[in-house]
Order: sequence, then C-alpha cells, then structure tokens
Amino acid sequence: MWAYESNFYQIYPLGFTGAPFENDGVLTSRILKVNDWIPHIQKLHCNAVYFSPVFESDTHGYNTRDYTKIDCRLGTNEDFAEVAKNLHDAGIKVVLDGVFNHVGRGFWAFQDVLEKRWDSPYKDWFHISFDGNSNYNDGLWYEGWEGNYDLVKLNLRNEEVIQHIFSAIKGWIEEFDIDGLRLDVAYCLDHDFLRRLRQYCDSIKPDFLLLGELLHGDYNVFVNDAMLHSCTNYNCYKGLYSSFNCMNMFEIIHSLLRQFGPEQWTLYKGKHFLNFVDNHDVTRVASILNNEKHLPLIYALCYGMPGMPCVYYGSEWGAKAEKSQGDPALRACFDEPEYNELSEWISKLGAAHMNSNALCYGDFRSVVLTNKQCIFERKTDSERVLVAINADENEYTAHFDAGCGTAVDLITGAPHDFGGGSTLPPYSAYFWKMER
Repeated sequence: MWAYESNFYQIYPLGFTGAPFENDGVLTSRILKVNDWIPHIQKLHCNAVYFSPVFESDTHGYNTRDYTKIDCRLGTNEDFAEVAKNLHDAGIKVVLDGVFNHVGRGFWAFQDVLEKRWDSPYKDWFHISFDGNSNYNDGLWYEGWEGNYDLVKLNLRNEEVIQHIFSAIKGWIEEFDIDGLRLDVAYCLDHDFLRRLRQYCDSIKPDFLLLGELLHGDYNVFVNDAMLHSCTNYNCYKGLYSSFNCMNMFEIIHSLLRQFGPEQWTLYKGKHFLNFVDNHDVTRVASILNNEKHLPLIYALCYGMPGMPCVYYGSEWGAKAEKSQGDPALRACFDEPEYNELSEWISKLGAAHMNSNALCYGDFRSVVLTNKQCIFERKTDSERVLVAINADENEYTAHFDAGCGTAVDLITGAPHDFGGGSTLPPYSAYFWKMER
C-alpha cells in the first residue's frame, strides 16, 4: 500500500488557517492557504497530508454538523477540491479525519430530534432516553463521548446511520479524490461497523487507507485484514521523548522489540503504524524535550523505526506549545512556513526514508544498546540499514560486528568504514546503508 512508503504531514485546518473557534457562519476561503504551503511540504519530502476535521462543525471540528459540507470558516467544497487537486498534482496523497463515533449538537439530525422528540425519524440515530435529561436541559438524555455532551454519540448499529456515513465517504472520494481516512477515536467504534467500512471502502477505491486513532491495548484487535490497515502508535509516543529526557534508550528500544523484534512473540511484525513525536492533542516536542540538542535525534528515531513518520505542522522548525495552555495553543496559525536547520534535517530524513526499502519495510533488530546510545538494524531481502543515535554530550565509539566493512550514510551520502569501531560524535544520528 502507498501509505507504507509515505511520510505524512499533519495539518489541523481550523487552527492552521486562523479560523475563529466558534462557528460564526461567515464563509471565508481560508483553506486555500494550504496551496502556498505545498512547496514546503514537498521540500520536507512528505508525500501525504493528513487533514484534521474539515467539515462543518460547532467549534473544533470534531463536533460535526454536516458531513457533506466543508466548514464555512474554511471555505467551500470547491475551495477544498482545488486544494486536494493541487496536492495530488504535486504527488501528495490526501487523508481526511473521519469522525464517525459522534457528532455535534448542531448536527442536523440531532437538531430534528430536539425539535420533534418522539416524532423525529432520526431518534434512533443516537442513544437517547426520553425519560431523562441532559446537561443542556434538553428534556431528554443522550450518550455523549466519554462524558462530553457536546459530542453526541452515533448509533453505529443503525443502518440509516451507516448508509449516511458511507454516502458521505463516497462523496468525498468523488468530489475530492481522497486517498484515505484517519478514524477519530477508533477504539470506540463498533467492530462490525469497522468491518463493513473496510469492505465498502475497498469496493469503491483500491488502496484506500483506513488508519485508526488507537491509544493502548492490543492493536491487532483493530489492525487486521478485515478492519484497519494501520493505527497511531501511541504505544511508542511516550517512549520516544522520555528515552531522551531520562537518558534511557532502553525504554523505546524495548518497546520496539516488543512490537517488531525478531522473537516469535513479537506483537506486530509486518505491520505499519503511524509514528509521531507530537500532534494536535499533545505538547509540541520542542516544549517537552529537556535538551534542545535532542530535537534532531528524536526525529531520526521516528524516521528510522518501523512505521510511517508523521510531522505536525510547525514542529518541523521547532515551534513550541504546551498542552497545559489549552488545545488552541497546540493548533496555532503560522503566517508562513519556516525552513531552518531542523527543517532541513527532517527533509533529509524524509528523503532517506522515502527512498529506502529497508526503512519502509524492514525487520527490526537491536544491535547496540546503552542508556545514551542505540544502534538498530532495518533489513529486507534487498537492503540493510543501520540506524545509529548518540544522545550523549560526549563522543561514543561502538564496537560490533557490522556484517560488512563499509556503508554509506543515507542522510549525508558520506561513506563509512566500520574498521576499528564506529565513532559517533556528540548528539549525532546516522542511517548507514550497508554495502554487500
């Protein structure tokens, strides 16, 4: 699948474009701003863009009002179709957020229920009791997502709901030619619904990606031949930054061995998860790392480990924001992209990942592991790459059997000779492609 060979770039459109938090009903073609960023996305060697919610909503996008209409704060359907076409013309795939577990209170069918009660033909679209009351004093009770009653849970066992969602997806493919969906809170979605969603999407567009937002637990329950192709790798998210903050590379390497290692009990060998160092829901990586010199290294680890790397807009040049400041701070508007030393490094990592069969598909094996250094192997039948990281302020020389005498660094193009050991300068990372 195309996604397994891709570098993703995430945009949270409402924040990215500086749209007001509350839906003011004013049509403004802000989404066209993405067109100006396409050269930057290409420069980073990202060939897929994942858009957080773009459809009409009450506030933050995850409380949908209408699955068929681009949010007026972003523009029109024609505006987004233009953006999608320009991305495709630039060789960049388009993935949208599919928010199917819940809708907003402003969703047209829920509004009909509030108005007509028992007489509404949509009352069974939701989990409603007319014997109770809501936090909004509606005179009826309904199930909200995890106690958030601005998010009205859909009844995904209702055939009309399922067909409404399928019709919307078909429309997105026909109108915007989208290449996949990231499914919000996929861990909450009905399993039978996910199976039907996979069958439906497979039937209308080959290689259509279904990527679920999963937190912890066994990813195999959702990521399998009948349901999702991939998921967010939250199992490794914390380990990525705490391995540097605690100077304990054992944490992330042991997680990766558990997921993808050579042992028979390995959980997810052969699967491809979405790897990230931050996103729209968590503190930006430049604000969470204790040592800014680790910033290039955490991206090297993210691009070198099994899976599909994803960069969150703004973080590629080191933008900062903390979760404690609120979600709007994490979803900032930047006038234009910046390209600095970190961006250039990520661009080189992107090129290396995109052009390496081993980095996209290779098995995982730990070669050297200390508290402050790690070297691991990514290997396919056609290619072998060693990823080496030194998180220490001091030089480190690793002595190990490389299996050959020489290599070339996929990031810099420089040759490397393993004779006498491999010396890693302070705060350095390498992707050595082994010569046969």
